[in-house]
Amino acid sequence: MPHKITLTGSATGPLREYDRYVAFDMREKGSPSAPKGLKKSTFISYTVFVAKKAFNKTGLTKKSIMHEKILIQGEPTLDIPIDECPGEVGVICFQITVLPNKKDKEDNEPNDKKEAKQEASAAQQEVAATKQEEKPVTTSQPAANEEKKAEKVQTEVKETPVQEKKVEPQKKQITNQPKGTQDLLSFDEIIVPEEFLKTRPNPQKTQKVIDFVKRTGRLDEPLTIEKGSNILKDGYRRYIVAKTLKMDKVPVMYEYQKS
Repeated sequence: MPHKITLTGSATGPLREYDRYVAFDMREKGSPSAPKGLKKSTFISYTVFVAKKAFNKTGLTKKSIMHEKILIQGEPTLDIPIDECPGEVGVICFQITVLPNKKDKEDNEPNDKKEAKQEASAAQQEVAATKQEEKPVTTSQPAANEEKKAEKVQTEVKETPVQEKKVEPQKKQITNQPKGTQDLLSFDEIIVPEEFLKTRPNPQKTQKVIDFVKRTGRLDEPLTIEKGSNILKDGYRRYIVAKTLKMDKVPVMYEYQKS
């Protein structure tokens, strides 16, 4: 029985068109925890291949595919040429579905349901107002006591300092960088573990990334590093490309240490 695979997310790169099909890249992060004694899996990149007829039915475009959340159902393949499959795993798509976001669900909700909700909300407000009006009026205290209480409240209000709302610092926006980039880090600050140095990335896929950088002026994906220690966790091929092209700064996304 063939292996099945399901992916959820958005495209991480531009749509590529071929004769009878289109292709785009996606990636998913592994489980946050692994069985004891095994290493935790990191991001896995996929290249998805969809028949043009099935893709056109979704209404997606070259621009929207990088912003819409989609569901892919298919099976892995090893028969696609390397130059067409930059991802670590190729996926033949049998079904592609555009997942609606929360706003779309509200907009597509039937008018009768919307009106029912509005009527229920109005009824609740009316009941609350009626209860407020029906509350019995408490017997007033002597005028002298009331004046003293009022003066005491005013004094407490004056003495209580007004707390200023903390203004959250705006996150700096990083433009012209791959999706998922959280920061730009100096290349020399990245520490490469010894197990990476013992490996040699696929030369053909490495060359594809080099060509991409020369064409666009940036890496196709950010490197994953550990927050604080700057130890490289994923993206050794892109690290090699940055070193080869003598890039001063590289896009990174952080993986936080377990406390």
